[in-house]
Amino acid sequence: MAKLKLGPISNDKPVKVAVLLPGALHRDLVAYAEVLARETGEPATDPVKLIVPMLERFIATDREFAKARREAGGAARISAPLPAPGPSSV
Repeated sequence: MAKLKLGPISNDKPVKVAVLLPGALHRDLVAYAEVLARETGEPATDPVKLIVPMLERFIATDREFAKARREAGGAARISAPLPAPGPSSV
């Protein structure tokens, strides 16, 4: 069983954003969504819905960013806090 960094994707009010992704990255998102579905036992999510939690996780775990943010006086958080990692999250 894989230990993915993301857990189940919350169903939040959507905001329309246009993003151009390289084909290879989109294929990776599709594959990640399929693996995540197998891990969580839930239906595969729209791969585009993975982008926000992935970015949130990346920012939340970037130690240099956290250090720079503290040194700059702690910029306001612009997104909701991440949920506590579940059993399939790392």
